[in-house]
Amino acid sequence: MPSASLTISAGLFLLCVWLFSKFFLNASRGVTTTRLRGPPRTNLILGLSEYTAQSVAMSDTYEEWATRYGAVYTVPSALGRQKIVVTDPTALLHVYNAERSIYAKPGNDRQFIGSVFGHGIIWAEGEEHKRQRKALSPAFSNAATRKLTPVFQDSTHKVKSTWDDLIESSDGAIIEVQKWMNAIALDSIGIAGFAYDFHVLDGEQSPVTAVFDALEHANLNSFDTAVLILSFVFPIINSLPTHRMRLFWELRRTLEEIAGRMLEDTRREKEAGVVDGVGDKSLIGLLLKAGLEESEMHMTPEEVAAQNVLLLAGYETTAATLTWALMELAWHPEIQEKLRRELSQAGDRDATWDQLTYELPYLDAVVLEALRMHPALTEIVREAVRDDIIPLGTPIVTASGETVSNITIAKGSAIVTPIRCVNRSDAFWGSDAKTFRPERWLEAITGEAKDLQGHRHLLTFHDGCRICLGKAFALAEMKAVLSILIRHFTFEFPDGLDMKVETHVTIAVRPKVAGQDGPKVPLRVKRVK
Repeated sequence: MPSASLTISAGLFLLCVWLFSKFFLNASRGVTTTRLRGPPRTNLILGLSEYTAQSVAMSDTYEEWATRYGAVYTVPSALGRQKIVVTDPTALLHVYNAERSIYAKPGNDRQFIGSVFGHGIIWAEGEEHKRQRKALSPAFSNAATRKLTPVFQDSTHKVKSTWDDLIESSDGAIIEVQKWMNAIALDSIGIAGFAYDFHVLDGEQSPVTAVFDALEHANLNSFDTAVLILSFVFPIINSLPTHRMRLFWELRRTLEEIAGRMLEDTRREKEAGVVDGVGDKSLIGLLLKAGLEESEMHMTPEEVAAQNVLLLAGYETTAATLTWALMELAWHPEIQEKLRRELSQAGDRDATWDQLTYELPYLDAVVLEALRMHPALTEIVREAVRDDIIPLGTPIVTASGETVSNITIAKGSAIVTPIRCVNRSDAFWGSDAKTFRPERWLEAITGEAKDLQGHRHLLTFHDGCRICLGKAFALAEMKAVLSILIRHFTFEFPDGLDMKVETHVTIAVRPKVAGQDGPKVPLRVKRVK
């Protein structure tokens, strides 16, 4: 236990840092942000940062605050700072459309991403981001994704074969499904994106999964939380070698090794004529082209290597969403059966990309509802790089009692998009917003949800110039996987529908059945009769 004198010294140090931040760092700001209403500061130093750091649990609180203070309000942050939470559709559209010119990742986020993943597309801003995105976009087009659908199906059939062997009786078998969704996602993104088979579905242990296993069991302790909170003010703090940061650095080293090996193998095969055009439109081919050619889309070797983050993004978010989808179908057996009927009526053969995209409306609805209810990222923070005026769709009352239809934003202000909150808000989706109901996607979108400009009125894939590059890839993969698994298996909770489920955050928000060691989701899996 720390001594009393040490605790007092630490407290005085933080107080000095707060005073410096409040009175000196803010002194240079010429424009003042509109004084908004919001919850009171409960801690002189930390504000509400400790509370809001638990962003999964925050979605309901964000919604309650929006009802009380208006669709745009302020939340006290660390060291005298404020975060502006935006749930107004008009304001959100403005922020998304101005991301390349006005709103950028905060310094702490860029410090973390650069340190862990390098200077790839997720780190890049402005014209640099525009150049990298233009170079990589063909790999994620509908035309490219259409060709990759058999990869997703092959991975899923490997799982089907293994599960068939595990299920010995009509009672089925208890299977930890999250592990298998991880394996499908990793093998699929490896083959489809990087022409590299991790062979996780063949029983091989991947260095990537080994690091992820370590991350999944590394709970966020009080020191990690303090580093996270203070990094919003002092980004360099992200360089501290905490246990979690050391794991992230190991993940970067592992990803760089794998990506480097993939690029070198592909380059060698192309030079030897073994591969006839790995493809100008495959991700690996585009990386080779961007790294070797002198053109407007040329990438430095560091930038090429840093695109390994796309492997991570494709793996983590898709695996988490698939697991949530299977859990929701286990919670709602009537929805599961309705989906199975649609898939069975489509025939015994695997669906084509066109069928998955256009001809299976209930499958589409189930996937969209899983994405709505369980976004992989719960919120996104942006920082104004210059002063701005944000228009509002609905006027709000400021802290001074004035009713305004736009707000002034000072350079350096932090803007929060609470994705999970908006996706599950009664104000946007009606009184059943927190209920898993795919049928809403077969009906006309009404209310404020229709004013949201994200993909199908969802913020899950973000929006604007930074809308998820792999959106079509992810949708095709999730539909391909679910179409096979639901056609051949039923999913139930082993101990009934009252199973308690918690959330676990590594990079994406994952489900975890209470009492399990780590983010595990055991379900009873039976063959469809």
